[in-house]
Amino acid sequence: MLDIINVLECFSPVFSARVWPHALILLIGAILCRKERTVAAILRVMGLGNDPHFTNYHRVLSKAHWSGLQAAKILLGLLLALVPVNLPVIMGVDDTIERRKGRKIKDKGCYRDPVRSTEKHVIRCFGLKWLSMMLIVPVPWSQRHWALPFLTALTPSEKANVQENRRHKTTIDWTVQDLSS
Repeated sequence: MLDIINVLECFSPVFSARVWPHALILLIGAILCRKERTVAAILRVMGLGNDPHFTNYHRVLSKAHWSGLQAAKILLGLLLALVPVNLPVIMGVDDTIERRKGRKIKDKGCYRDPVRSTEKHVIRCFGLKWLSMMLIVPVPWSQRHWALPFLTALTPSEKANVQENRRHKTTIDWTVQDLSS
């Protein structure tokens, strides 16, 4: 257990001193949760289901200022430290669509569904497009390489960017930006 705490402590600079204890409980609880990883489920697993200050844990995700990009850099550094020196560093990029409907869903777009489409018949769906960056490494207990994700970013549709008066970036633009960050 002490090894896990030492690894998680690497992420403490991302959070303020007041927020870090709450974030640490959420991190450990998320690892221990077996089903849904909601804040309420995490607090129950950690024995804090009846904590009168449970809103402090929700605020870590909704109000506290912390950088997911900085956390991703720390995670990538930890993962790279485990890759043997004689192996090449292989990065993977994948995009996926989270199917979502509704007027209140911001940044959604209409995309080609690669799973349901064929070469001759294109299926489109509405949703959010996420771009995942991962480190591809061999693991000793498997004959295949594993993809270990370290950053996932929402890539808004062109229409959503026009509505929000933002410059539109393609998947390639996002990949270059994420790799250079």
